[in-house]
Formats: sequence, structure tokens, C-alpha cells
Amino acid sequence: MAASGNFGNMFSVVIASLFLPFLPMLPIHILIQNLLCDFSQMGMPFDRVDAEFLTKPRKWDTKSLKAFMVILGPISSIFDVLCFLVMFYVIKANTAELAPLFQCGWFIFGTVSQILIIHMIRTAKIPFFQSNGSKRLYLSTSLVVIVTLLIGFTDLGSGVNMLKAPILFMPWLVFLLISYCVCVQVIKKVYVNRYGEWL
Repeated sequence: MAASGNFGNMFSVVIASLFLPFLPMLPIHILIQNLLCDFSQMGMPFDRVDAEFLTKPRKWDTKSLKAFMVILGPISSIFDVLCFLVMFYVIKANTAELAPLFQCGWFIFGTVSQILIIHMIRTAKIPFFQSNGSKRLYLSTSLVVIVTLLIGFTDLGSGVNMLKAPILFMPWLVFLLISYCVCVQVIKKVYVNRYGEWL
């Protein structure tokens, strides 16, 4: 998860640096995002795998892990770029003065999408419907999503040089997150067909 996320973020920053007249996110934003994502993962040790996953012994396969990283990383970059386009052309955060607004939008999307991916990759099934994580995992991820939204959609972000995201960004955020989850679910199906199992 961390490998594919970092791989994707590297692509996103390179793409953004080619076209934006400002940094897509400040170092302090990246540090806060990483900290929040670490907190969201605190429920993972208390999670359980699907029952079918325990029917036979399994061997750690680094080949499939590399493929997972190479496939899922660029997928996250595609949605990062879509988020960039929304912030630049729809929200109009397209000047150096409005860089804190652009950075806020990507901070929100990047953090929440990294939290959602925990639930997406923990199972080969459809998360939330066919397979659920533990209560502690839901608690840790839900709390961090709430904190992220509070930072992004209130004046809390001003303390780290972010401008409050407008409500107009909310439906776009929901659309991007749902689309990302659907895309990852499709990729999972292709991955399982190719390797015979999920990770």
C-alpha cells in the first residue's frame, strides 16, 4: 500500500511540476498527510482477512507485489491529475496567490483516497458490501477522514498555509473518490484473473 502510494505520488508531483506555476503541496502538508495516514492504519493490526483466504497456506510472492505497485501507483496518479484539473479549472485555484487553495484540495483528496485504499486492498471482494474490516479499523479510518475534512473545509488549515476549500469542491471530491474506488475494484478483478488470487 505504501509502495504503490509513494510510487503514484512521485508521478503526480512530477506531472504537476511540469504545468503548475506553484508547488502542488508544501512539505508541511505532506508531513501532516503522512501522519494522518499513519494514524488511520492503527486499526489494521486488529483487522481480519476473509475466511476464504485461510483455506490454504500462502507464500509471500514479491512478483505479484511489484505488479501491484506498478499498476496501482499510476492509477492513483491519474486521479490526482483529475483532482488537479478540478482545482485548476473548476475551483479556479490557478494562480500563485491561490496556491494554498489548490494545495488544500489535493491534500483532502490525497488523504481521503489513501484511507479508502486501505479498505479497497484488504479484500479481493467489494469492500463495505461483501467484506468489512474490524470495528477498530473503521474507527481509525473514520476519525482521520473527519479530521481531514475539518482541516480542509474549515479555517483549521490556515495554520499550515491552506485556504479553506469551498463547498463547491465537495461534490467533485465525492465523484473523484467513488470513481477511484470503482477503478481500483476493476483493477482488482483484472489482477485476480492474472495472478489467480489477490496479493
